[in-house]
Amino acid sequence: MNVQTHGELANFIWSICNLLRGPYKRNEYRKVILPLTVLRRFDCILADTKDDVLAAAERTKDQTQTMQDMALKSASKRGFYNTSRLDFQRLLDDPNQIAQNLNAYIAEFSEDVRTVIERFGFGEQIARMDEKNLLFQVIQAFANVDLSPERVDNVQMGYVFEELIRVGAEQANEEAGEHFTPREVIRLMVSLLLSDEPDLGRSHVVKRIYDPACGTGGMLSVAEEFLREHNLESLPVLFGQDHNDEAWAVCKSDMLIKGGNAENIILGDTFRADHYQFHPDGTKWTFDYMLANPPFGVEWKQQERDIRQEADTLGFDGRFGAGLPRINDGSLLFLQHMLSKMQPVDDGAGGSRIAIVFNGSPLFTGDAGSGESNIRRWIIENDWLETFVALPDQLFYNTGISTYIWILTSRKEERRRGKVQLIDGRQFFVKMRKSLGNKRNELSREQISDLTRIHGNFEDGETRDLPYEDPVTHETRLRPRVVSKVFANEELGYQKVTVERPLRLNFAATAERIARLEDVKAFQNLAKSRKRVGAAHDADVAAGWARQRELRELLHALHENTDGASYDDREVFVSTLGDVLKARKSKPLGGGAQGGARGVGRARPRRRSLSRPSRQSRAGSRAARHRECATWRGDRRLHEARGSASRARRLGRPQQDEDRLRDPAQPTLLRLRAATPAGRDRGGHSVVGDGNRRPAGRDWEELTDVRRSRRG
Repeated sequence: MNVQTHGELANFIWSICNLLRGPYKRNEYRKVILPLTVLRRFDCILADTKDDVLAAAERTKDQTQTMQDMALKSASKRGFYNTSRLDFQRLLDDPNQIAQNLNAYIAEFSEDVRTVIERFGFGEQIARMDEKNLLFQVIQAFANVDLSPERVDNVQMGYVFEELIRVGAEQANEEAGEHFTPREVIRLMVSLLLSDEPDLGRSHVVKRIYDPACGTGGMLSVAEEFLREHNLESLPVLFGQDHNDEAWAVCKSDMLIKGGNAENIILGDTFRADHYQFHPDGTKWTFDYMLANPPFGVEWKQQERDIRQEADTLGFDGRFGAGLPRINDGSLLFLQHMLSKMQPVDDGAGGSRIAIVFNGSPLFTGDAGSGESNIRRWIIENDWLETFVALPDQLFYNTGISTYIWILTSRKEERRRGKVQLIDGRQFFVKMRKSLGNKRNELSREQISDLTRIHGNFEDGETRDLPYEDPVTHETRLRPRVVSKVFANEELGYQKVTVERPLRLNFAATAERIARLEDVKAFQNLAKSRKRVGAAHDADVAAGWARQRELRELLHALHENTDGASYDDREVFVSTLGDVLKARKSKPLGGGAQGGARGVGRARPRRRSLSRPSRQSRAGSRAARHRECATWRGDRRLHEARGSASRARRLGRPQQDEDRLRDPAQPTLLRLRAATPAGRDRGGHSVVGDGNRRPAGRDWEELTDVRRSRRG
């Protein structure tokens, strides 16, 4: 069976979910599909020895349970059995009692199979389907699926399980990659881990392989296949632990089907309850090879109390003596857990090798002195780190981010001691014809072999001709690219040095610094308003202009008083600024057209209420609003206009101009124009025509603001 076939088989099994529509939601389909697939697989495997098992059960019914188990397993030629006369086909003979018969059929399995089915929580689903009259149709559909070993071997069955979990996790919007890793990534990890081992060719060599986050058991299975391919007489022993019921059930059933020791697959939290911590005699568990793909970026807050207690009380005698990473990513905790189970090296023998896949966070996160940095330092100083391999992106089902394989060992080759190899494998991929979730790229067997050769060569600066896209023609071309670099351990470390120097901040009121004030965002925002355009908005803007003018004049006064002197002491500068401010406030207001000093030292007229007079005539209301607005803004132009009126009389201006000036009903701009000599503006400049020249710059803006306020 090829990859397409197992994918088609998984799709066919998943299509049975059409029978569940209505009573079941999409995210609930796998609660039925996964346990029934496992159950059907067991049913097909035991079909050939069914009669032998029934005969053995009859012969040993009076014996002890232990003797009976041994006889029944021998009769089934498997590590499990079923003593019921029922199977999937016979369950269909009695549709009315199918729920009771299915439960009875499951109860006749050996204990380990019953435990697997119980962890799926399948008993609840049997009752639910029976209540909705769906159970018979679903069992009938699965009875037509041939999952016998002749049709689907163990490797392909593992692919089927993984595909079912992936699709189910997608429909439930869960992280499918938490349960398993793409098989080609596992093959690369296993190849890097085992390719240089000199003793793999020995007959009957026993190797213990451990995965602390085993999921569905893919890494353990591929490692076992690799060892048996290179040595048929090798005896790999697999160990694993996982806290997810569903993934653990799939892994344990896979071990049962393949004839492995399913008792070595433990259900439980690796951090809280490490099953492989001590042997019964008190010695520590150690392993030859360890592989893992811990979940990316998963926080360890639930286990925080136990982990911190172990780190504080045991230190390096426990698992987490080197340090603790940040709470939102426990990846490095898994690595420390695995390092604590390495075999000691004795006269060149012993030692362990570790392969673990991470995202970029454990590699780059953490400043000097942080938990992550201390863990990495501890690993490098002990010379355990052998290789980093950067993988292509979009390799995993649940994420498209870049990932890295770490290879660590306690028995480095002589040529590798004190050094770390970095392999750039980001361009080693082929595009998939059809994406699976976020997985769009995959590693070919040739690329896995090439990356393994690069690792084995251990050459600094080794190159490969790799494709790239021409930025001009967008054609794919080949060019040599460095894929391997070798660094000394010391080159990967760094020290953080804090350099302190005297504070160089100073304060000075100079023309240059005052000019830069206009570019300061906070200063510009003084003359802005968030209110809607109208009287209130214009009032805010006018007040902002006044405030800006005050600040400018205050700073210019400070410049004149201090002659641009520089202050290093903030308090002295603030005190000097306060003295200048007090002096300007105490300065009396001058009279005449100039109106005295402007800005912060100018006395302001008393503000009056702007409430609208009730029931006044239209003309009287406009005049009243105009007077109130002019008074409220503290505008000095009315005083200037009166001074200009006296000059107009001396210049022989017509009396009606003065009368118009004194008329409060006239617009402000008109009164100011009438107060200027004929043919001259307020500044004494010539005016073309009838004197309607607009004042330029800030004066025009202020006059316009007065008119807006009057209209408001």
